[in-house]
Amino acid sequence: MHARAAADKRLTSRSEVSTVEFVNESTNAPMRILIVGGGYVGMYTALGLQRGLKREISCGEATVTVVDPQSNMTYQPFLPEAAAGNVEPRHVVVPLRRVLRHCRVITGAVTGIDHAHHRATITPPGAEPYQLNYDILVMAPGSVSRVLPIPGLAEQGIGFKTIGEAIALRNHVLSRLDFASSIARTAENDDIRSRALTFVFVGGGYAGIEALAELENMARYATRYTGSITPRDMRWVLIEAADRIMPEVSPRMSQYTLDQLRFRGIDVRLSTRLDSVTDGHVRLDDGSSFDADTVVWTAGVKPNPMLDGTDLPRDSKGRLPCSATMEVLGTTGVFAAGDCAAIPDLSKPPGALCGPSAQHAVRQAKLLARNVIAHLRGKERAEYVHHYAGSVASLGLYHGVAEIYGVRLRGFPAWWMHRTYHVSKMPTLNRKLRIVSDWTAALLFRREVVSLGQLQHPRTEFEQAATRA
Repeated sequence: MHARAAADKRLTSRSEVSTVEFVNESTNAPMRILIVGGGYVGMYTALGLQRGLKREISCGEATVTVVDPQSNMTYQPFLPEAAAGNVEPRHVVVPLRRVLRHCRVITGAVTGIDHAHHRATITPPGAEPYQLNYDILVMAPGSVSRVLPIPGLAEQGIGFKTIGEAIALRNHVLSRLDFASSIARTAENDDIRSRALTFVFVGGGYAGIEALAELENMARYATRYTGSITPRDMRWVLIEAADRIMPEVSPRMSQYTLDQLRFRGIDVRLSTRLDSVTDGHVRLDDGSSFDADTVVWTAGVKPNPMLDGTDLPRDSKGRLPCSATMEVLGTTGVFAAGDCAAIPDLSKPPGALCGPSAQHAVRQAKLLARNVIAHLRGKERAEYVHHYAGSVASLGLYHGVAEIYGVRLRGFPAWWMHRTYHVSKMPTLNRKLRIVSDWTAALLFRREVVSLGQLQHPRTEFEQAATRA
């Protein structure tokens, strides 16, 4: 391998900042590649290295280690469908060890990185931390919810970043319908019913819009079986601080989506902020207030806080500043991509950066593995250039919006396009077939609207029995 030869001082001609190739001091030791994060970017980078370095890995010339607190990768664009019960939750996650058979997968958190000494601190759950040395570092820890210090939000809010949160939200919404239909319909209970049937979503980006639309569509269907509750009894509210929803798409597509939500009776509040949600009492900065049992927070993301425990450079938003080749500026042998990386968007005017979207993650992951291999072999790295193909969004079963190469679709065609695109990007043929089978079965049988809230607290009944014993 070229990376094992004498120090190669050749600089990458396309990189904004010059870097020097890293050379393992021991010519006999395998090059150690450490990937922090097993999300879409981390998993696909490891998969690309596994394929591209097949000979090197089998001969012991290189090793690839992936570290993530979870042992699986979640395909987040399918979280709304999982929350709505359209697909089985297990089918939107991919076991890392099954896919990355030639890589070492460690289930644990990276709690520190000392790149000056090429060393990472790994903390497995319930075990003592230990040090892991590396030669090349790939940072793909992703992002976490950007939660603001709003009174009551930490106690009342529900996130929508993980499969656990998606299923918990589904169970919660259905349990509120069950509760409201089970209490006596009297004047004294009107406020209690109204509170239970009010659902608030904060954040009008892709995640918020799709989660709101899918769950509203599911709850509307579920009222067929509640008897005393109709769709008009429910109140769905979307709060967005900006003057438009879905800023990632064209204004025309954004307006169409807004019109569709309002046509369905969803109360969309633009240029509005959440002031407080203490004890379930929602207060907005426009002076209005009401009670709600459900407050879902989807108002943006921020880089994973594990970056605070590293000696890597950060920008003003806490991201890793990168060149167009996805190499972290000011470092040698460090790459980054996804939500934690500030990568130039060469398809836009100078200074523009790639946003934290699934479309960027999908495309960056493909190139990142090739660039790491090129770095190992002393070859030129390619720049990431985003070619905007369009956007797709689901608004519930058989409803969607899409803008593909300038062609705007709405309704069923857009919904079908949304499913087609994302199932094509779903990792592994196994998961693709399972998701398609879920959709096929849904065409033949009625929709499942069962609340399994006890899954979140499986020991409750046993604890009660033990207390009575």
